[in-house]
Amino acid sequence: MTATVASHRKPRQHPLASLTGGGSRSARTARTAATLALAGAAPTFGLAQAAAAPLTPDFDAAGHAAHRLTPAQVKNRVDALYQEAEVATQSYNGAKDSADTAREELSRLQDEAARRTGKLNAARAELGAMAAGQYRSGGIDPTVRLLLSADPQRYLDGAAVLERTGSHQATAVAGYARRLGSVRQVRQRAEDTVERLADTEAQLKKHRITVVHKLDAAEQLLSRLTAEQRQRMTARDGARSGPGQGRTGQGDDHGGGTLSRLPGAVAAAAAQAPNPRAARAVSFAYSALGKPYVWGATGPAGYDCSGLTQAAWKAGGVALPRTTYTQISSGPRVARSQLAPGDLVFFYSGISHVGIYVGDGRMIHAPHPGAPVRIAPIDQMPFAAATRPA
Repeated sequence: MTATVASHRKPRQHPLASLTGGGSRSARTARTAATLALAGAAPTFGLAQAAAAPLTPDFDAAGHAAHRLTPAQVKNRVDALYQEAEVATQSYNGAKDSADTAREELSRLQDEAARRTGKLNAARAELGAMAAGQYRSGGIDPTVRLLLSADPQRYLDGAAVLERTGSHQATAVAGYARRLGSVRQVRQRAEDTVERLADTEAQLKKHRITVVHKLDAAEQLLSRLTAEQRQRMTARDGARSGPGQGRTGQGDDHGGGTLSRLPGAVAAAAAQAPNPRAARAVSFAYSALGKPYVWGATGPAGYDCSGLTQAAWKAGGVALPRTTYTQISSGPRVARSQLAPGDLVFFYSGISHVGIYVGDGRMIHAPHPGAPVRIAPIDQMPFAAATRPA
């Protein structure tokens, strides 16, 4: 009699350990396992590890003589690198979201396979008891003998043999065949999910390297400026951000306004919001002012641009997708002339940046590394579109 199929799920087992075997899949399994080892590396992936080609002391990322650049030229190139990093960040966010979904699906399929395997073992035990009884009474029924052979799948292609069995035995045999097929289906779905997860993890690694390399290149360009030049650059950014900017812990609000003006600004923006959900999203965005930009982050300690808008609208009771290029489809489009507080405003042709509109031509957004969540005019970047989450 064949051995009982394992029905338990071992703790901390590799996703494929109980779902694939040897044969033609073994090489793929080994490759997939190696790829999956990348999972979880994102939070600790540092600049030194990811910068594939560090810049030379005298040249920037484009190969130009960086030591000859004026501060204004450095700023322009740094801004371009930040925008390129934002594009890669959104791709990273999308891949991470897909990977998280695949991991959840894989865990569910593993549990489902374990449950169905337990039922399969019970059905096989019932058939084994029937076979033993028939043997004691003079022989094993041909149906059971076929079912317990080395290739039980043959039974699925020859179901007509049920006509030669008794009613109870026919029901037992049919139940076994059905459960055998369902276990195989679940295991196949799990294998497909593991392969999809491996592909997604490879994309994550690629996008992560791109983001960190762009940010590293920007930092190297900025390091060529004097402290005074960098301070002037930051001051110019802040001056464009408008009053009532935010808080830093040192009393500076990054915009020439005062913290005492914030409660009134929040109340005014919330009052102009088209609905209570938008009002709550705006209030959340104001509460995030001054928090650092962290690429790939969704809070509460730091945010990237789409992480901030997602968190703000979550506070309003609306679940936005993770990336800029999916958030733009989260509600009806809004003309620029019809913007209301809470609307999402998108920038650049590739829809790589997003902020939350707060009225008077301004938004709250997470700009880039080194620049905290702040208020800025929406004409600070190339406007692409706006949408009103629903």
